[in-house]
Amino acid sequence: MKLDHHLFVCTNQKSGVGDDVAKALKKELKKQHLKTIHTDDGKYKNRVQTCNCLDVCKHCKKGSGAAVVVYPEGIFYGDVKPDDASDIVHDHLGQGKVVKRLLLD
Repeated sequence: MKLDHHLFVCTNQKSGVGDDVAKALKKELKKQHLKTIHTDDGKYKNRVQTCNCLDVCKHCKKGSGAAVVVYPEGIFYGDVKPDDASDIVHDHLGQGKVVKRLLLD
């Protein structure tokens, strides 16, 4: 299996928002038809996984959202909420554009 993008979502918050963000990202991948992509070069997948910690807590403590990292680019997003999933999937995965308002610097 070839992965086009691999997203890791931190679930180390007391509120459990990371699990909600991961579910929302998976739902958006299906909704926007970007979970599996068929090309002349083969089949590619975008995958979302949860993880315990992305070690960027100092950035995420400022808000009530979760941290997300998108590979292969290594782009980190912070304070991500479930409502942000559509922008990440559409803009970043679909269009190749970073969602600047969520970008961790």
